[in-house]
Amino acid sequence: MTPTTVNRRGFMGALAAGVCAATLTRAEENNRRIATFACDVTPPLGTPIYSSLKPLADIEHPLLAKGVIIEDAGGRSVLCAVDYCEFCNGVYDLYRRRVAEAAGTTLDRVAVQTVHQHTAPLVDSDAIRLLEHLDQPPVHPSIASFEDPAAVIAASVQDALGRLQPFDRVGTSQARVERVASNRRVSIGDGKVGFRASSCKDPDFIAKPEGLIDPFLKTVTFAQGDRPLVRLHYYATHPQSFYGDPRASYDFVGMARERLEKEEGVFQVYFTGCSGDVACGKYNDASKEAREGLYERLYAAMKTSVESTQYKPAQDANWRSVPLRFEPRNDARFNVADSDLIMRDSGKSPLERLIAAMFLSWAQRVEKPIDLTMMRLGDIAFVHLPGEPMIEFQLHAQKLLPDAFVAVAAYGDCGPAYICPDRVYPEGGYEATASHSAPGAEILFRDAIKNLMTG
Repeated sequence: MTPTTVNRRGFMGALAAGVCAATLTRAEENNRRIATFACDVTPPLGTPIYSSLKPLADIEHPLLAKGVIIEDAGGRSVLCAVDYCEFCNGVYDLYRRRVAEAAGTTLDRVAVQTVHQHTAPLVDSDAIRLLEHLDQPPVHPSIASFEDPAAVIAASVQDALGRLQPFDRVGTSQARVERVASNRRVSIGDGKVGFRASSCKDPDFIAKPEGLIDPFLKTVTFAQGDRPLVRLHYYATHPQSFYGDPRASYDFVGMARERLEKEEGVFQVYFTGCSGDVACGKYNDASKEAREGLYERLYAAMKTSVESTQYKPAQDANWRSVPLRFEPRNDARFNVADSDLIMRDSGKSPLERLIAAMFLSWAQRVEKPIDLTMMRLGDIAFVHLPGEPMIEFQLHAQKLLPDAFVAVAAYGDCGPAYICPDRVYPEGGYEATASHSAPGAEILFRDAIKNLMTG
């Protein structure tokens, strides 16, 4: 082979070309940026508040919308968690659309989930419109109180665009949460189940095992070098220690989230996983002491998870979306005719009439598919699901990608309400009495999740 001779000018030119190439590569690697946003979306005092529909009398904690904007070569992505009980039907589309517009991105790169506290608004503008047309409507929140916060969140997202900053690493971690979650469905014999709710004082139910749960809190951390910028936490349980009185509270999950943010100086977001049949009843009797224990133990798990973070180089976000259409129920009490009668009956409680109106609003839009979405960052899968799915759907999602770090957030569009395995309907318990979808939803949902994650 003939040796190649390089003179000084050629050497300097090659060196300069190499430096330029290296600089370009670093620039390409560093085009990933992230920003956080947070805003107060607490309704005004006097607003009828879920679940009592009494006028809001006390704000124990501000209800917050918190999230991240991620920018890379594919565009911008937004993950947002709101301290509300639910967004249902058309109003969910409104919030997601306003966030996408504010971020300058497309709907298929936006996930808006509620944390699902029960001391917070249950938002369904379509149901309220039905109630407003009645001669004798029940007490209900105004449409403005439901829809105005969408503009507040959009403004917060838009403002955050001016604070985008580089990130180059993404970390994952998890920790076992001790003595917080337990399954709500407790066997009472003969193939039937009882209901161990978010708080429980029945010693027999308390003595029962935890049952099927996901015991791990998962954390994803975005960092620039050694400096963490934001942490996203995922855990599956109903996030309330009490409910029924007219106060606004982000409850024990928000207390843990905000404490860690204050102590660590790092922005924290909390997402609720598939918690349709998971709550705190085994460890919570609705006392102040029990609530303090839930808060402390969840905080301890968050802190332990954070301390075990393992980082990898950041990658661009890849999104997938799968549409899903459920069949509405059409059995006794769960059909359009019966729900319409309940909604119009002034002898029923305001909550009963609102729930009936929510079924009707779901029945009116059920032909429109609901999106399931997933954002992949390398071996991390962020899965965003609608409704109030039971825990086995989260475990199903994790098994589909056994080599990935799967973080599941439920409570997207909650129009379908509870999403249950088929066996639940004959077993009894609470969940089937609050599901808007007919038996058969299980296979539809499982197949949609599989298609989303592996298709």
